[in-house]
Amino acid sequence: MVDLYVYYKVRSEDAARLAPLVHAMARRLEQNVGVRVALKRRPEDKDGLQTWMEVYPGVTDAFDAVLKQAVVDAGIEALLAGPRRLEIFTDLPPCA
Repeated sequence: MVDLYVYYKVRSEDAARLAPLVHAMARRLEQNVGVRVALKRRPEDKDGLQTWMEVYPGVTDAFDAVLKQAVVDAGIEALLAGPRRLEIFTDLPPCA
């Protein structure tokens, strides 16, 4: 199991249109796949852009393909100001 962190830029003027699409995508993933989703954003706008993040804790490696299809189905890419960037993290092993 891994934790996925996906971040991307959104033009401030597109944020109100994008938010319901991202929330709907998150609800569908939670209902259909059973994945918890945390939606976050940086508190400040910078140069007319916001940075948003989706956090998917405890998913399998195969979830990446499911997420890519969910993004296409949600139609959110047209409202992004650049690519979605995906980071994968794993837990540190416990100390012996």
